Amino acid sequence: MPFFSTIVLDFFVALGIVLGGSVIGALGAFLMHHPPMHSMVDLAEKLKIWALVAALGGTYDTLKLIDNGVLDLEFNGIVKQFCYLLAAFLGCNAGFYIVKWIVGDIR
Repeated sequence: MPFFSTIVLDFFVALGIVLGGSVIGALGAFLMHHPPMHSMVDLAEKLKIWALVAALGGTYDTLKLIDNGVLDLEFNGIVKQFCYLLAAFLGCNAGFYIVKWIVGDIR
């Protein structure tokens, strides 16, 4: 998969996990008579790290590439993995702030 396509995919996978998980979790909170809006923000915050890991597709390939890149002084792969990580991180945070905006939470 081309580099730019992977960056866009990582961003939107992380964004979708945070948004979808918090919305569906809020539905579950509503069914259990808990405040859904508060639950949405809490779930979005808790899901950020899991969305990051899921968007990257695991860490073994990343660690293997970094190990080979450092030992062989090939930094092209390391830079690519950093860009993928940054895109997933931005997607997680964008999803979190969208949830906060929807709920109206301005802590």
